[in-house]
Amino acid sequence: MSDPLLAVSGLTKRFRRSGTTVIAADNISLSISGGETLALAGPSGSGKSTIARLILRLIEPDAGRVDFDGGDFLALHGAALRAKRARLQMVFQDPLAALNPRATVARVLDDPLRIHGLASRGERPDRIATLLERVGLSPDLAGRHLHEISGGQRQRVAIARAIATKPSLIVLDEAVSALDVSVRGQILELLLDLQRTERIAYLFVSHDLGVVRAFAHRVILLEGGRIAEQGDARAVIDNPQSTIGKALVAAVPRLTRTQDRS
Repeated sequence: MSDPLLAVSGLTKRFRRSGTTVIAADNISLSISGGETLALAGPSGSGKSTIARLILRLIEPDAGRVDFDGGDFLALHGAALRAKRARLQMVFQDPLAALNPRATVARVLDDPLRIHGLASRGERPDRIATLLERVGLSPDLAGRHLHEISGGQRQRVAIARAIATKPSLIVLDEAVSALDVSVRGQILELLLDLQRTERIAYLFVSHDLGVVRAFAHRVILLEGGRIAEQGDARAVIDNPQSTIGKALVAAVPRLTRTQDRS
């Protein structure tokens, strides 16, 4: 069996808030293989987004190890870190908050190509057009500003930006939660298509167990920065064993089963 694409062990992070120590991640261990989707689910404040940001090194852990793509990710600095970041991307919940809302679509997609030296100035317009088409958008959208296009179109642009560097893993932090139901389904189908064709792995952060059940292969349920339960997504959500798992499932009136992945 091949080594996992991502292997996290003992990841720990504490914050000081108003004189109190809050444990946001407590000895977290997980792994993701190429082409797999692992979901992190749990109530607000359970540590989902903190763990994602620790893995991405948007914040640094107090303890633990992150092995990514065959090496110690936490040991990298400078040019070596920038090079490896091309293989590890993120899509946020709100592209307008994560990206410059007054930037054009072309500028948003040009940046990763330029920063990582993936295409010359003359080549980049064609690469941008190809990226837009890959996520189901017209290349004519390149000249529009982010704030001028719809929420679903913005999220497609954010995905296009993430795949521009040909990553092996994308972290999706509540990436579909702000979209209406019909657009959410379209974005999930796009992500599944990218996974099938490019073998991209996803770390899928979500509070929506219906979406997790339909989209993820495995799930980790979190409570208070700790792992409460983990396993096959459908098995865990259909028959949770932990107290928090039972509470989360009970809070969902009717889990979506019509979009189950094969």
